[in-house]
Amino acid sequence: MEKVKVRLRPIVSNINLPVVIKTAILPGESVETLFIATQVGEIFYVGNGRMNTFLDIRSQIIKLGVAGGKYDERGLLGLAFHPRFSYNGLFYLHYSVAGTQGPGAFSTSGDGRDALPKFFSPDPCNPETLNLKWTNRETNFDHVDTVEEWTLQSTGQPQKRRTLLNIRRPFFNHNGVNSLNFSPETGKLVLTTGDGGSGYDPFHLSQDDMEIAGKIIEMDVNQQVFTMNPPVVTRFHELPEPIQRTLSVMAKGVRNIPGISYQRSYHNQFIKYVGQVGQDLVESIFSFVHYQPIPVTQLVQAYLMNAQQHNEGFINLGWRGWEGIFPTTLINDCSTNSSIEKKTIAYYDDAIKTLVKRLQPLTSYFHEDPRPGKFSGSALTGVQSYMGNSIPQLTGSVVFTDFALEDSTPPVSGTLAYTKVRADGQFNDYSIIDTQYNYGSESSFYVSLGSNMNQTRLFLGVYGSNSVNDYNKGTVFEIVP
Repeated sequence: MEKVKVRLRPIVSNINLPVVIKTAILPGESVETLFIATQVGEIFYVGNGRMNTFLDIRSQIIKLGVAGGKYDERGLLGLAFHPRFSYNGLFYLHYSVAGTQGPGAFSTSGDGRDALPKFFSPDPCNPETLNLKWTNRETNFDHVDTVEEWTLQSTGQPQKRRTLLNIRRPFFNHNGVNSLNFSPETGKLVLTTGDGGSGYDPFHLSQDDMEIAGKIIEMDVNQQVFTMNPPVVTRFHELPEPIQRTLSVMAKGVRNIPGISYQRSYHNQFIKYVGQVGQDLVESIFSFVHYQPIPVTQLVQAYLMNAQQHNEGFINLGWRGWEGIFPTTLINDCSTNSSIEKKTIAYYDDAIKTLVKRLQPLTSYFHEDPRPGKFSGSALTGVQSYMGNSIPQLTGSVVFTDFALEDSTPPVSGTLAYTKVRADGQFNDYSIIDTQYNYGSESSFYVSLGSNMNQTRLFLGVYGSNSVNDYNKGTVFEIVP
């Protein structure tokens, strides 16, 4: 594929970290409005050539930059507008709740009760590190995430309508980002959750059918289930049955995921694109058309009866046994020769169990790649389908962003790239998109990627720092020819 050249047109500058960028039609209007949600809890919209505040919930967001240091993956993580938002004013939020800071997750091992480090790595020579359990979850957790339904009142003021889910998270990271999107196929709200955080999914949550962590979940928000204060849970069977009936699981084996993008295909079908943030080696983009969502009530019934669930059509991204196209691998220096790296399969049994069941990536890019025309990435931060004609080389492709080039010297910069689905459905390579933009002496971390409603326009969120405590360093660009 050819290297595409584009320009970046600044739309908004000097804002906080932009995590969600999308458009919607406001009630009473006929044209789309651009909305920008920031990690600290602000939602802006751009109208009449200026930026306006739509909603400010900063006081309801957990204090950022504490558990993870200057870098943090909590905050306002998801914003989605109901398909009939212009008529009913309904929209949805996913955020980390103020006042819920906990001590972090603990596990049991041979030595008893141990606190896990912020970024855990297993030791293949110590079996106890391969089968850890998250214990005393009610007290040993990092924070609580909530998913809420809001309504835009006739006065123009947003108001919370109900809480859909309260999820207890073991660590500060891997909570998902751009985590709420509506499916044009089913009309359901899709929640993408990470595996709970730390490193290497230490509690093996992503493959466990009962765990909410590490899943792509469809939520039927048109079922009017009003539970005033849903319990704070980590597993599906802990939810009240009325809430269980609104949920189905699309996929598991998720490590961390920057949302889901739908691309209209033939016969009114849609290609679904999801990105998997890697551990040490590789970042991956997956695509699928057909899937069989499994009702949570069915999963819970199988669990309570201790029956084997036969998940025909269940999408499995393979984590933690697989990191994209590779078995999940630890890289260590050989003790006899420090210049040689020893590679060990971290979870061999998990890799074997998911070998056949897992979905193969559409494309991958690597943390080290010496090939001409490629780049060494660090973390996938956005995946969006592009169906516009203004940049014809990209029409019908999936565009993705990487946070920052690996091991680059300051000022660091993120990267844009793209790929396409091959007719034979096989693995495809990718190509870099040259933004031709000079950021000057300041770093430019690529933190988000968004589109308008029919995917004919693309928007890029850039931040001048990797610290959530460095404020007002954000810029939102439109990607133009």
